[in-house]
Amino acid sequence: MTEPKKTLEPPERGDVIGIGLLWLAKWSLCIVAIAAGAWVLGFLVARLWVVVLPVALAVVVATVLWPPTRWLTKHGLRPALAASLSILGFLGLLAGVIALIVPSVVDQAPELADKATEGVNRVRHWLQGPPLNVRDEQLDSAVDAIVSRLQSSAEQIATGVFSGVTTATSALVTLFLVLVLAFFFVKDGPRFMPWLHSVTGSRGGRHFEEVLSRIWVTLGGFIRTQALVSLIDAVLIGAGLVILGVPLAAVLAVLTFLGGFIPIVGAFVAGALAVLVALVANGVTTALIVLGIILAVQQLEGNVLQPVLQSRSMQLHAVVVLLAVTAGGSLYGIVGAFLAVPVAAMVAVVLRYVGEQIDEATQPPEPDDETETEPAR
Repeated sequence: MTEPKKTLEPPERGDVIGIGLLWLAKWSLCIVAIAAGAWVLGFLVARLWVVVLPVALAVVVATVLWPPTRWLTKHGLRPALAASLSILGFLGLLAGVIALIVPSVVDQAPELADKATEGVNRVRHWLQGPPLNVRDEQLDSAVDAIVSRLQSSAEQIATGVFSGVTTATSALVTLFLVLVLAFFFVKDGPRFMPWLHSVTGSRGGRHFEEVLSRIWVTLGGFIRTQALVSLIDAVLIGAGLVILGVPLAAVLAVLTFLGGFIPIVGAFVAGALAVLVALVANGVTTALIVLGIILAVQQLEGNVLQPVLQSRSMQLHAVVVLLAVTAGGSLYGIVGAFLAVPVAAMVAVVLRYVGEQIDEATQPPEPDDETETEPAR
């Protein structure tokens, strides 16, 4: 006599709901823990910003100095000497940029001030004419109100001057610390991986080494790509400004190059400044031509240069870049906007590596190539 087969009964609704709620609660706790950890990390970064900022900038500078240092080391120089020569070359480049900007500003500042006065007078005459027909009394009262407002804020302005001196001193100290840290990062960088293996062990060290290597390659690619794109933008826009006879063309070209390291926002600010100088110095027609040149260069950058050059190194969507720059700028100013995209790229590298490890752990095992089949009987 055979026993009847047992039929599988469907699970109860309460069991299904309980399993779902348990799954939701588990993931909610994970998300809350991650959010709390991110908040603590942000709090620590804000409290230790005076230490975090030089380290972050030194890492960025080290990615720039590492290729020449490695080349010098391969040609027989000791790491300390190679790193020192790279630092000196970097300082020489900065000195050259400053030497290019300052004389141009000093020479053309009076002319630009006269042009600005003429521009203000043109605006005044335009306001007095049709269709606005603003009277002199109204303009004078508006000017007097602005002057009185500035006079009432004299104390705040003086305080800002002293604060600016303190800020400049802090910037010099930060620059010195960045150069010292970058020197040691470039000089002793190859020793870091063996030390990391000894601390974390072979199992964890393998993952750390892979992630850090990818982050280093990504940062280096970002800096080199941005430098190349910014250089092309600066050359094209600077050539247009020189041809049109816009004052401070060299200064505006350098600002365009530096602004290129802050994606989206930096190019917009540098372009707006170039258009403003052209408007004040040369008039509306020249300003419109400069605006057209800047828009054409930006289209070339956005549709040709950036996709081709950055697709290999960054792999970040434009929305992610814009949000990162906005968040970094609102939290830490210009420096935060500059560091936002590299930080976002580093986070993306870590997430991609974690995804690769998850895919590798969850994929089914591959069948053996040589399988023995029993002969049919």
